[in-house]
Amino acid sequence: MSPKEILEKYKNGEMTLTEALEHIPDRGIEEMGFATIDTDRHKRTGLPEVIYSSGKTVEQVSQIAERMHLKGIDVLATRATPEMFEAVKERIPGAQYNALAKTIIYKQNTQPSTEGYIVVVAAGTSDMPVAEEAVETAQFLGNRVEKVYDVGVAGIHRLFHRLELIRNARVIIVVAGMEGALASVVGGLVDKPVIGVPTSIGYGANFQGLSALLSMLNSCASGVSVVNIDNGFGAACQASLINKL
Repeated sequence: MSPKEILEKYKNGEMTLTEALEHIPDRGIEEMGFATIDTDRHKRTGLPEVIYSSGKTVEQVSQIAERMHLKGIDVLATRATPEMFEAVKERIPGAQYNALAKTIIYKQNTQPSTEGYIVVVAAGTSDMPVAEEAVETAQFLGNRVEKVYDVGVAGIHRLFHRLELIRNARVIIVVAGMEGALASVVGGLVDKPVIGVPTSIGYGANFQGLSALLSMLNSCASGVSVVNIDNGFGAACQASLINKL
């Protein structure tokens, strides 16, 4: 019985919801007891299931990664420790680790990179861990990515030196801590979507990134949207969806 036939029978009252679900062999769920993998996420949303490693044990991360690998799902784990990587690598020998981004990646489903590219602009070297998380995620999702690092407003001429590369991107991710002014500056210079990523980098009054977040949210430049503090992953997902429109 096809999914369409099952749905029709359910809608016509010929089958209960429980009976309908029993006729569907794969509901997009992989139960592991301590975790439930969404195996259908990529088909449903265009973005795959990803492991957020913070708060999980080394064993949990490695088991989830292995199960995803066995199900044919490319593996991306964010906020992962070196210990987690070593455990994953034992189960998936080809896995790669970016120590700065804290990401574990294993891709078995190759896909061509997009023609248009995403550019990740970081205000300072201290913002690079968040910027690298965005880069790794965007590349994992099949995007061509360019980097423009250490071009904060304290030396704004450094930004102008790379302006052509930035303007030619389809989407721009701007990563900045301190006062977070770079997102507004870039937003006033380009005609492309700008995604601001405030970071927790800064002195005491930065409030662990809150001041940068509020600055970006209050940007007077049109076309600037903002994700949460240190959320390079979220910015890359949004940028990837825009880049593939």
